[in-house]
Amino acid sequence: MNRRIIFYMLGQILKVEAVLMSLPLICSLVYGEKNAISFVITIVLALALGFLLTCLNKPKDKTFFAKEGFVIVALSWITLSVVGAIPFVISGAIPNFIDAFFETVSGFTTTGATILGGKEIETMSKGLLFWRSFTHWIGGMGILVLVMAIVPTDSGRSIHIIRAEMPGPIIGKLVPKLKSTAKILYLIYICLTLLEVVLLLCGGMNLFESFVHSFGTAGTGGFGVKGDSIASYSPYLQWVITVFMLIFGVNFNIYYLVLVRKIRTAFKSEELWCYVGIVIAAVALVTYNIRNLVDGFWETLRQSAFQVASIITTTGYATTDFNLWPGLSKGILLILMFIGACAGSTAGGIKVSRIVLLFKRISANLRHMIHPRGAEAVRFEGKKVENETLNGVLVYFAIYFVCFTVILIVLLFEPFDLETNISAVAACFNNVGPGLALVGPMGNYDIFSHLSKIVLSVAMLLGRLEIYPLILLFSPASWLKRRKIKK
Repeated sequence: MNRRIIFYMLGQILKVEAVLMSLPLICSLVYGEKNAISFVITIVLALALGFLLTCLNKPKDKTFFAKEGFVIVALSWITLSVVGAIPFVISGAIPNFIDAFFETVSGFTTTGATILGGKEIETMSKGLLFWRSFTHWIGGMGILVLVMAIVPTDSGRSIHIIRAEMPGPIIGKLVPKLKSTAKILYLIYICLTLLEVVLLLCGGMNLFESFVHSFGTAGTGGFGVKGDSIASYSPYLQWVITVFMLIFGVNFNIYYLVLVRKIRTAFKSEELWCYVGIVIAAVALVTYNIRNLVDGFWETLRQSAFQVASIITTTGYATTDFNLWPGLSKGILLILMFIGACAGSTAGGIKVSRIVLLFKRISANLRHMIHPRGAEAVRFEGKKVENETLNGVLVYFAIYFVCFTVILIVLLFEPFDLETNISAVAACFNNVGPGLALVGPMGNYDIFSHLSKIVLSVAMLLGRLEIYPLILLFSPASWLKRRKIKK
């Protein structure tokens, strides 16, 4: 284990976080807010720690392998969340550190689960609201991907970081140089975010709220500035956010292929069409199911499309209290929480690609039982899928449901109904945000004990980092030196 490179990268992360925190500081200064000092203190602290870790701990060997990559990612996200929570505590907006940590983890992991009520959100300062939503944007594409895009690195093994941080089972380079890949991803990310800002401004939303909601949409996070989420905004603004939630749920490789004019290749994506098909089917079913609860077809369609887009992309915005919907519609939304959007997007969940590969593997096994001598390879996106990848998907599903069960058992000690506890775990583990019953779109997570909030924070990190980095971080085998085998 190359410990020096791990702490060196942590120092780089802290320095980048300090720079990024200057944006909410500027926002606070523009609005003349007194709590700007909370950002100043945190920025100074982050810079001091960052320079100590990078200057006094500069490694001679900057190469690292998959093990270090996983540990760097896990430690970075925990450190990022701890430091990111400090402004909430210093300002007094969220005086309890565990609550502030929960809120910040929820932000960086793009979950959008909150411990704040509607009035607390609406009375929070502009600077803190900006930071709260900006954490979504930072976490959406990945802080370490950003570091690789802007900070010089000598290691040719940074692909281990991208694979550990970016969601999905099949992650690779867009171009030969990984640094260029990171820049391309962020360029697409920034352009799409700015396009949404412009369209929201065209709908009458002010500049501050346009940026805040674009951060929440781009990162598929869901933090906003109003207690009723998006419900009080116009139909035009709701449609814009609906469309962009779905856009950010698409694999960013598709956008790269479109940019380099490989449009036919882009639209041949099997995962893309499965994603679109699931969305259309879910919207149609929900629209039919709630037709008697909402006045008018277009209003029904808009509410259905918004909530389906919000849940499958794990954004978590809401235009209505879907707790009041029939069981079928709530069941569909619960299933979508688990499915999630595409690999290589900013969304959470298990991912459409894994679901497709699982069903292909099941289908292949059934065909093999019927025709034992037949040997048909599983193909995905026009390519043969290696058994190692398929086994990896099956192992992921197994670990996923073990983790889900363990987290749920802890929450079952809370004095709440089963629907609340199950949906809370599903919403946090899949980085969705709102669940059902007491943690529905009109509720929040402040009802849980501090222990449950810590466990749910871990669930959010497990979901965003797709389990392995956190498991390897706390595995003793990751830190022990390998013993040399005597011949």
